[in-house]
Amino acid sequence: MSEQQPLVYAVTLNWNRPDDTIACLRSLAAQTYPNLRTLVVDNGSTDDSLARIAAACPEALRLARGDNGGFARGMNLGIREALARGAAFVFILNNDTFLAEDAVARLVAAMRMTAVFAALAPIIYYADAPQRVWSVGGQINPWLLETRENLRGAIDEGQWTAVMERDFVPGCGLLLTRASLEKTRGFDERFFMYYEDLDFCLRIRETGQKIGVLPTAKMWHKVSLSSGGSDSPNERYWMARSSVLYFRKHARWWQWPLIGFWRLGSALRTTWRLGRAGQRGALRAYWRGLWHGVRERPS
Repeated sequence: MSEQQPLVYAVTLNWNRPDDTIACLRSLAAQTYPNLRTLVVDNGSTDDSLARIAAACPEALRLARGDNGGFARGMNLGIREALARGAAFVFILNNDTFLAEDAVARLVAAMRMTAVFAALAPIIYYADAPQRVWSVGGQINPWLLETRENLRGAIDEGQWTAVMERDFVPGCGLLLTRASLEKTRGFDERFFMYYEDLDFCLRIRETGQKIGVLPTAKMWHKVSLSSGGSDSPNERYWMARSSVLYFRKHARWWQWPLIGFWRLGSALRTTWRLGRAGQRGALRAYWRGLWHGVRERPS
């Protein structure tokens, strides 16, 4: 009699994007892993998302929030439900992603074989350039708390096979152990959108646990759809606000001189770029986000 595989719950969020969510859920339904269940949290959609998802993917468990509380709050709701239902692993993923059929099976097998990682991510490609790397995570500069992505834009020709240890990985596709979620208590819900995954990775590593990327597990990502696209006013606002919250939460006194200098330079470069492109709405949203981040510091 074959060994029972650990129960894995895949958790994704929907907000007024049922087509993407249905495609994501169908990608999960095609997974070869035998003990995988799916859960979608609807973050206060104002369209017919729930009805359409229920009709297209009746096997997926559906939870509905009355409002859009952001990525962290919605994902935490799904994670708590998955753990309450006995999940040994929770695979969180954006609804604008899709997976190779063996991705979850490879992630679980690697997680169980190594037994040293609390979080393991697939290699993630651009959806419109299927062999071009969007993310394999990266390192965090200890002085600036800034991230440096490794290999973004590189072409995968099969040169990466071994697990890569990382300081951080993006939250758009990540297998997490039950123990890591119980230790960290999920995402910090004060981050509405952006930086919640970086904050989460820092807290995982502070508990002495490791984070990695498995290049043989593959995922594709439609970048920045949930926020309206790169450099949209919504994206610029939340990116700016969350960045201030992140640095105010994690920076130590001895890091602030360099961080302050670096972030000022970043703000000026962003202002110049948006202004030169005539994106006045995005520019106003960016500075509003910075100001709101200063006023609303996480404890």
